[in-house]
Amino acid sequence: MINGSYYKNALISGANNIIRQKEEINSLNIFPVPDGDTGTNMSMTIEAASKALSESDAVRIDDVASEAASAMLKSARGNSGVILSLLFRGIANGLKGKEEIDGKDFAAALKIGVDTAYKAVMNPTEGTILTVARMAYEAAKVAAEVEADPVIVFSSTVSAANDALNRTPEMLPVLKKAGVVDAGGKGLCVIFEGMLSLLRDGVMIKLDEVKSMSAEAEDSAAEFFRNAAAEFDAVINFTYCTEFIIGRSEDNDKDPQQLRAFLETIGDCVVVADDEEIIKVHVHTEHPGKALEEALTFGQLLTVKIENMKEQHRKAAEKYEKEKARMKAEELKREELKPVEPTDDVGFVAVAAGEGLASVFKDLGCQHIISGGQSMNPSTDDIYRAVMATPAKTVFVLPNNKNIILAAEQVIPLVTDRQVMIVPTKTVPQGLVAMLSYSPDATNELNAEFMLNAARNVSTGMVTYAARNSEFGGTKIKEGDIIALNNGKLTHKDKDPVHAVIKLAKDMTERDTSYISVIYGEEVSEAQANAAFEGIKAKVGGDVEVTLIDGGQPIYYFMLSVE
Repeated sequence: MINGSYYKNALISGANNIIRQKEEINSLNIFPVPDGDTGTNMSMTIEAASKALSESDAVRIDDVASEAASAMLKSARGNSGVILSLLFRGIANGLKGKEEIDGKDFAAALKIGVDTAYKAVMNPTEGTILTVARMAYEAAKVAAEVEADPVIVFSSTVSAANDALNRTPEMLPVLKKAGVVDAGGKGLCVIFEGMLSLLRDGVMIKLDEVKSMSAEAEDSAAEFFRNAAAEFDAVINFTYCTEFIIGRSEDNDKDPQQLRAFLETIGDCVVVADDEEIIKVHVHTEHPGKALEEALTFGQLLTVKIENMKEQHRKAAEKYEKEKARMKAEELKREELKPVEPTDDVGFVAVAAGEGLASVFKDLGCQHIISGGQSMNPSTDDIYRAVMATPAKTVFVLPNNKNIILAAEQVIPLVTDRQVMIVPTKTVPQGLVAMLSYSPDATNELNAEFMLNAARNVSTGMVTYAARNSEFGGTKIKEGDIIALNNGKLTHKDKDPVHAVIKLAKDMTERDTSYISVIYGEEVSEAQANAAFEGIKAKVGGDVEVTLIDGGQPIYYFMLSVE
């Protein structure tokens, strides 16, 4: 039998296992754009349960399951995180009234979990985490009919989950083409494996040196910049980091140690490595030209790289301070999101990243803007808090990202004193047009329909960078390439975001296009934004009205709203 203590430790072990392997799961994401990575979303979701259980004194298995499910639902992020939370919420419902369980009880509870997860997805796609969960249940059911031992049943569950995972590429051609399995399904298998380690072997997966996800959620971005700045916390004696490779010629017998001796007279951090064919050199100096001139006396220069370390440090420190200020402001804002009485008739909550976009949404009537979007999926609890802090009897929520819609929908049953209406906008441009389409004279139901129809009539263009190497439509994408997307479909790559957005706007413009909004991000200078604005106006012609908006959004250099 499995009691509450075993189930609690099993869940913690499963959470630790996916935290350890989240980057491996993230790497399975096949589309090259930066996104709310599956491993990160799932690990943040279940780690909330782990943290809650670590502080809980629950003894009965139904109480443990209930506390875990509640914590996961509040912290659910992204579609994969929400589906995971729904799976465990269904399991918790199936365990109600039980102090401990056998294999048959677990199989029955897992069925409720699978059904709950499937019902939450409007058009379930096979070859995903849903398939892995369903096939795991089917194996659990068969095993439980033969043997009620919970360890045997759970072992069969995990084995079937892994078999299903390996079959996902046959169910989804896009996975097969990329040569990977489904990321969400992999995450579920990893969690199950961590739980099995405790239930079968008595071994809890430990975090070791892996940083907990709750801490990462609070300071991941700031930590990145902090580390970048800390790289140069020591006094920078010389400005230029100079690296080069010299091709050695057969008739040049100069000793590389002579080059080392010279470089030490003009700099520090000197490294000289050589073999029969090349000499590889690293030096910090104020005179990279002198270093290169001396290098030429040893052979031909094959590669040269010179970087200004002081400028790198300045930019890193500047970004760190900016990020620290942003996170502090968000922390204060979260503290201000206290529940209020619903006195107004209607209110609005939108998800967006960037001060400029936040201002635009506020100008359109949104009371609360949740900072988030691509790569920053807010949790169900984040959305719930914003809804409860909105003083309205009906609150419209605009997720503005397809990976946030499911998390937003979980807020509806949590709110009892006001109506929550989710307008499933998939992009920021859709959200903006939806807000403009609201009519105070129409009913809430009609407005939800008007807003969604207006959103669907907007074409969204995006210019961002490739987060990973990939290949789409025969086009090879390298990490760091500038890529353009038309309604989510990759259209072309470029070396310059301004060139990319001008071409994208031209490609998206049709005969009946009358309006284009160009929203530029935090990494785009005013000069670049104006160049893009003028270039787009020249390409699309005078019949199309073009507007430039400082969105300040991260990740995306440009967003286009084409109507």
